[in-house]
Amino acid sequence: MSKLIWQIFKYGVIGVVATAINLAVAELCAAYVWPCLGSDDLFVKHCGFAPSDVTDAVRATLAVYCNLVGFFVANIVCWLLNRKYVFTPGRHFWFVEWLLFLAGSGFAIACGSAVIWVLVRYHGMQTTYSFMVNVFVSVMVNFVVRKFFVFKG
Repeated sequence: MSKLIWQIFKYGVIGVVATAINLAVAELCAAYVWPCLGSDDLFVKHCGFAPSDVTDAVRATLAVYCNLVGFFVANIVCWLLNRKYVFTPGRHFWFVEWLLFLAGSGFAIACGSAVIWVLVRYHGMQTTYSFMVNVFVSVMVNFVVRKFFVFKG
């Protein structure tokens, strides 16, 4: 049992790193590429980013775009770290492993992006908070997919 606990711990640490990368890239996109930070957003209030003046409907769509860019960058790092430190590669050829890893993460990000869109569009939630909620949606899905379908265990 301690091997599983150690594996979950390492997975969690790498998940924090990947999450930080995802959030950082998404926030930078939200500030500079597809401006979608509301005037009450944490990063506007505390980091000096400029708020956008778009409607919640537009902000919701742009926030999903930003999250997808963050997802892709974070997943490259996450796959490499999971492969090296958490799971045993070799169940599949590395390219197939990468595609399965990406597909599992893609399912999780699709669920999380839907949550982001609903929270921003219909509830007016801050973009930053909606990015954080996305994290909780995808953590368990990703662990199960990676442990049982992508890697050897």
